[in-house]
Amino acid sequence: MASNKNPKKANLLDHNSIKHILDESVTEIVTSKGYPEDVKMSNIRLLIGVIIIVIALFAQFYNKKFPENQYFLIGCIYVVFNGILQLITFVKEKNAILFTYPPPDSFNSTGLAVNSKLPRFSDMYTLIIASADPQSISAKPPVEFTKSVTQWFTKDGVLVEGLFWKDVEGLINGYTKESKKSK
Repeated sequence: MASNKNPKKANLLDHNSIKHILDESVTEIVTSKGYPEDVKMSNIRLLIGVIIIVIALFAQFYNKKFPENQYFLIGCIYVVFNGILQLITFVKEKNAILFTYPPPDSFNSTGLAVNSKLPRFSDMYTLIIASADPQSISAKPPVEFTKSVTQWFTKDGVLVEGLFWKDVEGLINGYTKESKKSK
């Protein structure tokens, strides 16, 4: 279980604050269960961001002034590279908060893709654990739960980590048991 000295506190009127704390806790729980984080997609997005910055700097110091180089700016920066970033987000990442590699001692060849949803004006938090590579032969069916966030927070907005930890661990165990049943 998490042994943080400072409790995690959220503004209960801000659903983004609640989702951020829950997602952060899910990441801690999954990585503590032996799943190393896969940051490859984040690194690719950062690299594309650096390319956008270099092109913007090039356009800034380009021989032609703004009105003449506007097509270069629009074409390269906004359309092409931002389109690539949006495509990565839409196709690969979706609602994923975490991608992992398989545990080192596992025979599974694919890690996890952890997704979460907390719709606006709703207290129902959905957590989905699926295979990071759904096309893999070792991919398992996704498992999920949808529960009210009110059971994990005190009236002061402090996350009751023990209850949340127990629910997320149960979901992870359900995913690993699902893989044992299919063998």
